[in-house]
Amino acid sequence: MSDRHISQHFETLAIHAGNTADPLTGAVVPPIYQVSTYKQDGVGGLRGGYEYSRSANPTRTALEENLAALEGGRRGLAFASGLAAEDCLLRTLLSPGDHVVIPDDAYGGTFRLFAKVVARWGVEWSVADTSDPAAVRAALTPRTRIVWVETPSNPLLGITDIAAVAQIARDAGARLVVDNTFATPYLQQPLSLGADVVVHSLTKYMGGHSDVVGGALITADAELGEELAFHQNAMGAVAGPFDSWLVLRGTKTLSVRMDRHSENAARVAEMLTRHPRVTSVLYPGLPDHPGHEVAAKQMRSFGGMVSFRVEGGEEAAVEVCNRARVFTLGESLGGVESLIEHPGRMTHASAAGSALEVPADLVRLSVGIENVDDLLEDLQQALGK
Repeated sequence: MSDRHISQHFETLAIHAGNTADPLTGAVVPPIYQVSTYKQDGVGGLRGGYEYSRSANPTRTALEENLAALEGGRRGLAFASGLAAEDCLLRTLLSPGDHVVIPDDAYGGTFRLFAKVVARWGVEWSVADTSDPAAVRAALTPRTRIVWVETPSNPLLGITDIAAVAQIARDAGARLVVDNTFATPYLQQPLSLGADVVVHSLTKYMGGHSDVVGGALITADAELGEELAFHQNAMGAVAGPFDSWLVLRGTKTLSVRMDRHSENAARVAEMLTRHPRVTSVLYPGLPDHPGHEVAAKQMRSFGGMVSFRVEGGEEAAVEVCNRARVFTLGESLGGVESLIEHPGRMTHASAAGSALEVPADLVRLSVGIENVDDLLEDLQQALGK
């Protein structure tokens, strides 16, 4: 595979970076190298550096080159899931006694990893409102090694000023990690704003079709990328070749999909602000969102995720989810189809009783690319008009 980039325009990179024609047949789509081992030309005589597919696989290499190009990074690594990527990153960068600042609004799986797994290694963590740079600074300790950010955050759609927090982390000798799953590199590129590592659940918008599970790390520093690659190989939770191929197919259409996701989400958010049963709409594209100005500065558009709160409490929120018909009731997000869920009982149940517990009356939408009028009508009937 080649990292030759014929353009710096995102849409062109998405289609061509890592996607060189097959040298044997000229096939314009990289093959699925469904193979575990590779013939050597004599002992140690590797062809293209490939010896065993846990260490490297040509289809995964194509995806990793593509991801690095789209995020503007020096190295991309693809994993079996987003949490596998996070696990590799934390075990690479942290030692017992180290400290991490995590956001007060984050994916439930990430919180579970810190609270139930990483803490057992003797790693300490504390929570901060990362939308407030002063709160991040106050949460730092002499042992802080990582500041972890989601922006937009999951599920409350909070916005963090990446450049401001990157400077705070740098001054403290810590690394800034940004989970860019909600925004994708099409809408936001954290490395260009000072982040050290970008995390993705490739399952979501990058794959885009709800048919693959994967994760990724992209680094600004080549040396850190090599260190992570060593741990990726040593720990083994790599993306398989077919999964890599599916995500590589997905990134080609990322820009056009994210444009439609964002357009539809803006229409949905605007409708919800006028609905009498909705008490609050959380969408950074709304002018009254507290992070709107920062989001407008660091994002191309505002994305496809919308959360809202309803009158009547938890049972009313659950009923809205159950009444939806075009919106599918299900976990995950970022596919072409619209999804609806109740975070408190579903994706964020693991955060119950913690500082990251979500409001019981919250509903989260992953707004798909269907006709927006159908989506609006469905939500209106689910809310009881």
